[in-house]
Amino acid sequence: MAWNDGDMNTDRPRISARIAAISESATLAVDSKAKAMKAAGRPVIGFGAGEPDFPTPDYIVQAAVEACRTPRFHRYTPAPGLPELREAVAAKTKRDSGYGVEPSQVLITNGGKQAVYESFAALLDPGDEVLLIAPYWTTYPESIKLAGGVPVEVPTDESTGYQASVEQLEAASTERTKVLLFVSPSNPTGAVYPPERVAEIGRWAAEHGLWVITDEIYEHLVYGDARFSSMPALVPELAERTLVVNGVAKTYAMTGWRVGWMIGPADVVKAAGNMQSHATSNVANVSQAAALAAVSGDLAAVAEMRTAFDRRRQTMARLLNEIPGVVCPVPEGAFYAYPSVKAVLGKEIRGKRPQTSAQLAELILEEAEVALVPGEAFGTPGYFRLSYALGDDDLLEGVTRVTKLLAEAK
Repeated sequence: MAWNDGDMNTDRPRISARIAAISESATLAVDSKAKAMKAAGRPVIGFGAGEPDFPTPDYIVQAAVEACRTPRFHRYTPAPGLPELREAVAAKTKRDSGYGVEPSQVLITNGGKQAVYESFAALLDPGDEVLLIAPYWTTYPESIKLAGGVPVEVPTDESTGYQASVEQLEAASTERTKVLLFVSPSNPTGAVYPPERVAEIGRWAAEHGLWVITDEIYEHLVYGDARFSSMPALVPELAERTLVVNGVAKTYAMTGWRVGWMIGPADVVKAAGNMQSHATSNVANVSQAAALAAVSGDLAAVAEMRTAFDRRRQTMARLLNEIPGVVCPVPEGAFYAYPSVKAVLGKEIRGKRPQTSAQLAELILEEAEVALVPGEAFGTPGYFRLSYALGDDDLLEGVTRVTKLLAEAK
């Protein structure tokens, strides 16, 4: 039977409901707009993207160059990752967090984002609930929903250093709760849970038979007296129900190389690997070779970056807290500050009265030419996320511009 325009069902939506419900990454959108304005000649300073301003260390780049000349890397390799990289990630995990795993428990993914999505896809059936501590990274709820799950937000604020308690998690749990997503150090707040709180939450999850997905990608970016703690290392009885997400992007300034990994029980990792074999096959071999050099090497490069980030976090927090109406806990990890601007909202600034942090962010971008991400993107309106992974001079100039603009509020 031949089709014509009259036979076609034009009432059907062009895009599936599942995909139509997914919104664009707010952080990437802000970064894109800032770059477009800069390209148009405006002196925009961007605090939007979570991306180290350092180049990838030379020894890692050299490993990639050599891989380009190696014929075996010109062909397909195993979908779960190069065997030598899976082995190196297992060794690195034991070295850095004390959590011992086998290479068969490691799945190499196309960046941390793929590891996040595949973790949810491997565990969730339609209607399963995930405890999602807010503020949260903008990608988490979208990945949960795309995998068929239901995000259940557990709100925190600056009064507790953006840390959730067991009591809050208990109150948010239902008979449909299957997964707790745990992130420390946190994007977007920079919060780092102390070891005793990590262990307490881990024991609670184990007692309730929950799965835990723990994102450890900022494990090496902690400052002052804060210490990173890996939940399955502190609570061994939880290991068989834990997936660890990590990658090279933040530690080694390799955001563009797109190499992450998922660690978990071998059967779950195998199932996620089956999915990946159909979705993307293996991660680019040149990137895997670079990641192998990164995780097998020492941490001298990250120590240098951490020193710079430490200096910048203190400068940024001090400057932000000097702005009337702004409250900013000093971040203990990652490279973000998360100030509350609730006391500024509703005040007049250059003829406008922004009622939301999104409106205030738009005003700051237009009037001060500074790009930052409003709290709406992270589930908590009334806040901003500012990355301090940018040069000291730009950081000082950008926050100074914001300070001058907000000083006009009345």
